Amino acid sequence: MSHAAIADKRPGSLRGARLPQWGPYAIAAGSVAAGLGISAGAGLHSSIQWALIAAVLYVLGTYGIAARVEGRRQAKDRVATSFVWVAFLLAVIPLASLVWATVKRGVKVLDGYFLTHSMGVVADSEPGGGIYHAILGSLEQVGLATLIGAPIGVLTAIYLVEYGRGRLAKAVTFFVDVMTGIPSIVAGLFILSIMLMLEMQPFGFAGSLALAILMMPVVVRSTEEMLKLVPNELREASLALGVPKWRTILKVVLPTSIGGITTGVMLAIARIAGETAPVLLLVFGNPFINSNPFEGAQASLPLYIYQQYSQSAGSTYAYDRAWAASLTLIAFVMILNLLARGIARWKAPKTGR
Repeated sequence: MSHAAIADKRPGSLRGARLPQWGPYAIAAGSVAAGLGISAGAGLHSSIQWALIAAVLYVLGTYGIAARVEGRRQAKDRVATSFVWVAFLLAVIPLASLVWATVKRGVKVLDGYFLTHSMGVVADSEPGGGIYHAILGSLEQVGLATLIGAPIGVLTAIYLVEYGRGRLAKAVTFFVDVMTGIPSIVAGLFILSIMLMLEMQPFGFAGSLALAILMMPVVVRSTEEMLKLVPNELREASLALGVPKWRTILKVVLPTSIGGITTGVMLAIARIAGETAPVLLLVFGNPFINSNPFEGAQASLPLYIYQQYSQSAGSTYAYDRAWAASLTLIAFVMILNLLARGIARWKAPKTGR
């Protein structure tokens, strides 16, 4: 028998007592039961209240039991782990609750007719109607904003990482940081002021310009971080072979970071897809189908949701349409993220077999 095995069996072994693998689960189950009991005894009816009580009991119970069985040092490690799990649940539960509520209420009217028809002459208080005009408007407005904002953002990030030196680069970085936190209504007011000076009427492309302003700083920041992750050895190896810097960026740097850049662009698209304020100011909404974003008012999904929900006080039909449009918008963002992952895998550099 080895010396390690003999040491494990001795009373003074370095390997002390440990909680069983099912220990944390038992503590969690006991905390939930205790939280429910305390909530029932105190007359608390909110699920949030008993969940918070259970979370506190879980952390305290983990420390107390682990300190008694494993010692204080190991107990502190388990408490840190329990804090991570509690934070994870606090982040996931509201998200899951939001998705569940949207699906539960949105499927009532979400069908083929709803997706392929516009509101037209249907009043908000009447049944029927659909979101085809809003889907078409959102696709065109977000698509045009992406065609404007994504190239400018990526090229700006390339300048800051690969070429930017001195005061100009610092000034660009400062303004990008400022634009990252700019409220969407400010971007809408900026474009609206230009429209008023030119005496222009609301149209879809005006909303695209405001959305592009909101999109650019997000693309710049995400692309900049992805470019910084590319090892300098790759650039130096390419330059040592006599490849020009612009070609090194095009053939080495961008292909290496294309997955992260694509993900950043998709996150920016997901952010602007749900903006309502610029669209409300600049696009104005339209119950009829308008496939020309350069002329006339146009609908969009966020604006459609706002308009229907604002009319839901006197009509359950408008309330159901608002939730169905919300579910469609969530599905749209989810599809964009799945496409981003697919493109990132497809364009990721191959490292060989």
